[in-house]
Amino acid sequence: MKEKIPYYLEKLEKEKDIQILLACETGSRAWGFPSPDSDFDIRIIYKHEKNWYLSLSEQKDSIDLMFEENEIDITGWDLRKSLKLLFKSNVSMLERIQSPIIYKENKEFVEEIKKLAQNSYSKIATMHHHLNLAKGMFRELNSESYKLKKLFYVLRSTASCQWILERNEIPPIVFTEVLDGISISESIKNRILELIDLKATKNESYFHSGEEILFEYIKETLDKAKKEAKKLPSGNGNMDELNKFFIKTLD
Repeated sequence: MKEKIPYYLEKLEKEKDIQILLACETGSRAWGFPSPDSDFDIRIIYKHEKNWYLSLSEQKDSIDLMFEENEIDITGWDLRKSLKLLFKSNVSMLERIQSPIIYKENKEFVEEIKKLAQNSYSKIATMHHHLNLAKGMFRELNSESYKLKKLFYVLRSTASCQWILERNEIPPIVFTEVLDGISISESIKNRILELIDLKATKNESYFHSGEEILFEYIKETLDKAKKEAKKLPSGNGNMDELNKFFIKTLD
């Protein structure tokens, strides 16, 4: 499948008359806990020719396509939309530029946008994203059995909340890197690593049960994050800086 992805990216560039600046994997494969049947979630940042941006009419600034009977999901944002989202510390955007699985990239663009992301980083915005996601999905786990992948979604966002409280850097996209960077007991960390190994052998539909220790960790961490969230600083993004980068990238 990975051999087919570059073909579809090239096809997309020709058909849409765009230039892909970054094409990467997100989702469970990039997070580091895929199942054998996990889809390929390809996310792209792309740009049009300069004149495309001079139109008075509103034009579509996103792409959403499926290939290989829905096994390859390619979605993307135009450069201008991407930078606006970066200014707001949009978590999906922050993950996109951190992905460890790259299919196509303009290295100079990626290096510079990572610096801009750190400059614009808002702890409170990223906290609200992860806190709301974790709280919402945690409610779905209150049963005797649940999908293991949902537990991982909750664990990852919960650990990211803890990272935000303890550190001043953007939370990494790779889950194990988050675990390595926070204050967490070895017993909890080791159990999560065991479950990562288990998930690698189970399909997305696999139902799991138990894990009361992990549930307690999630509850305690989310309660603390909720109390501390309002005290967190917003970002110091500079729209002029992003605008200069936008113009530079179009030239």
